[in-house]
Amino acid sequence: MSELIGARVRRIEDQKLLRGGARFVDDIASPGALAAAFLRSPHPHALIRGVDASIVRAMPGVIAVLTLDDLAPVLKQRRMTRFSNSGTRLDRSWPFALADGEVSFVGEPVAIVVADDRYVAEDAAALIVVDYEVLPAATDCRTAAHAASVRRELPSNEVISYRVGFGDIETAFAKAAHIAHQVLWMHRGAGHSIEGRGILAEVSDRETNVWASTQKAHDLRYAFADCIDLDESRLRVATPDVGGGFGPKLCVYPEDMTVVAAATLLRRSIKWIEDRREHFTNAAQERDQYWSIEIAADAEGRIRGIRGRLIHDIGAYALQDVNIPYNSATTLTGPYLVPALAMDVSAVHTNKAPVSSVRGAGYPQAAFAMERLMDALARGINVERAELRRRNLIPTEKMPYLKPLKTRAGESMQYDSGDYPACQAELLRHAGWNDFPHRQAAARKENRYLGIGLAHGLKGTGRGPFEFGGVRVSPTGQILVATGAAAMGQGLATALAQICAETFGVRPDDVIVTAGDTAAASLGLGGFASRQTVTAGSSVLIASQTVAAKARKLASHLLEAAEEDLEIADGEVRVVGAPQLSVKLGELARILKGAPGYSFPPGVDPGLQADATFRVDKLAYANGCHVVEVEVDIETGAVHIVRYVALQDSGRRVNPLIVEGQVHGGIAHGIGNGLFEWMGYDAEGQPVTTTFADYLLPTATELPKFETLYKETPSPNNPLGVKGVGEVGLIPAAAALISAIEDALSPFNVRVAQMPITPYKLVELIEQGRAAAAKG
Repeated sequence: MSELIGARVRRIEDQKLLRGGARFVDDIASPGALAAAFLRSPHPHALIRGVDASIVRAMPGVIAVLTLDDLAPVLKQRRMTRFSNSGTRLDRSWPFALADGEVSFVGEPVAIVVADDRYVAEDAAALIVVDYEVLPAATDCRTAAHAASVRRELPSNEVISYRVGFGDIETAFAKAAHIAHQVLWMHRGAGHSIEGRGILAEVSDRETNVWASTQKAHDLRYAFADCIDLDESRLRVATPDVGGGFGPKLCVYPEDMTVVAAATLLRRSIKWIEDRREHFTNAAQERDQYWSIEIAADAEGRIRGIRGRLIHDIGAYALQDVNIPYNSATTLTGPYLVPALAMDVSAVHTNKAPVSSVRGAGYPQAAFAMERLMDALARGINVERAELRRRNLIPTEKMPYLKPLKTRAGESMQYDSGDYPACQAELLRHAGWNDFPHRQAAARKENRYLGIGLAHGLKGTGRGPFEFGGVRVSPTGQILVATGAAAMGQGLATALAQICAETFGVRPDDVIVTAGDTAAASLGLGGFASRQTVTAGSSVLIASQTVAAKARKLASHLLEAAEEDLEIADGEVRVVGAPQLSVKLGELARILKGAPGYSFPPGVDPGLQADATFRVDKLAYANGCHVVEVEVDIETGAVHIVRYVALQDSGRRVNPLIVEGQVHGGIAHGIGNGLFEWMGYDAEGQPVTTTFADYLLPTATELPKFETLYKETPSPNNPLGVKGVGEVGLIPAAAALISAIEDALSPFNVRVAQMPITPYKLVELIEQGRAAAAKG
């Protein structure tokens, strides 16, 4: 069989998905399972003086109404306390399973209603009477540090503050020929996977089996064991098919803990499926940051330093370690040479939904800030935008490039491979960058406003320290792969099957992949940070090679041939040049399952299987460069994307077809961040965009055909040479798009300092520009 790694293999998951054979959490039949609904806070901040559920408990079909006090007998701790690997003091920031006498954001769960079906549970929850004492809410992270406490227990709303920096920043600015300043706002949005969160806790006499739509099955299991009084040895967490993750599903939520605790208390199976409004109000959100930054450059426009302040809104609780603002500050410099950096960072609680990772996890904000600075600097010194970037990109001869910063794990931050100047040059040629001024001028004569934008993005991928990959050949000849990684629609099974199948000379369809099941993989970290092909893929490769070597060793005894004279193809081990002398992998596995009283050949251990946990501490840095052409209607503020060209380097591509789909998805997500997705709150902390009529997502009618190009500079940090894919396409997208909008509206001197940018805001900026021109 020809090489599979690098082949455009169709996804093995798709037949099941397209024909309705997929099984998501809500599809799992669990006879006798009860349904759950949550009573949620209508207030951003309030004390709970009392909960009266007496009428509800008497309703037909209602099994139980439970508050935190009711769950206490099966809880080891009322608060979902986790370990902070960064050392950040989060003991008063972790959420409670249910509200503990106080609510801190609209939607915070106060009680769980368990009933025969969801309809009864929802109706019952609406009839519970809660006596709230409304308190002031802190809703703006810029002032929240000195505002009323988000919760009474907090001595300050500021969770952490620190400086990220290197080099002599004072000298850089003192000797600068040019300085450009930007004040920016990146607004929050949500993940909005097509399937929301969901959990089914099945309880039997001795076992607890949890099905969850999660990106981190093992972490969820650890959390249950830490917080709930149950038998950990008989606890399994598994993911069925998952309808998208995008970051929010990597968190452990109060609803997860409460459902399993209630099932443990009642000794009944319980299911909860998130509805869309609950996703708007309770699933993790991201991007909310305010930046005030400036850049110093010499007379030629070469960067000498960047300094500024970043304020990050983490919402009411910390669902994970507070790593996003650190990601943003440390990756601000992107693919550019920056001799000095000084960023003061503050992470602050507000009375809004909790903030955690959404696709990109701080990197899109960094790219937006850096690329806005580059455009401002280019304008200020009258240097063409692409030329300014070319002068400052890290040259190939400096790769691998060691930045004088540490990752959040304490490892050196080193860009492992890549050619950023070549990426930009190739992209500009393909996009016709140098020809655009002629097209723009011709359009202006027709009163049409075209613009073009350019942006770079970079992402540390393959975050370790490991991922589990196990490979086993059964006596029937079936090849089985198990991993702690998470399948959530990105084609993980296909990629791992390709890696494994190439070793054994079989088709990817002949390999069965089980992901995100704590019963199949003893260890696992899950799916996040564009890590799974790097980590799980490398582990599966190593395990496959180990199994193949064992198969050759045993076959050498059976076939009386030297190991080096054997090959594995078509699911069998055979003598090179004499394929009739062969033994099937299934037969080797049957021998190695053992028979009482019969020994194995010397040097051969039981089982045709191997486990691997490829250890990786250094990140693999993928990069992307995007060019966008837009046309802006100056009367309505509508933005039409005329052309979108993107180049990405994610190292060796295991499956170019999947890579292309991931890049397209990232671009679409980035366009949403740049133009559409606005998770609005009013001044009192009430969410005002809780349906898709108010919160807009890009659809096929808003998106152009994407033109994607690829370079492959293999990473030296893993045996596959791969880098992550899924997030990089998003990272420069909003920055490139808004650069293009600003270019289109340059006759009006429009300056865009936020993402997303709405038509209403664009019209306002155009009118301001017209008014300023009329005065001047």
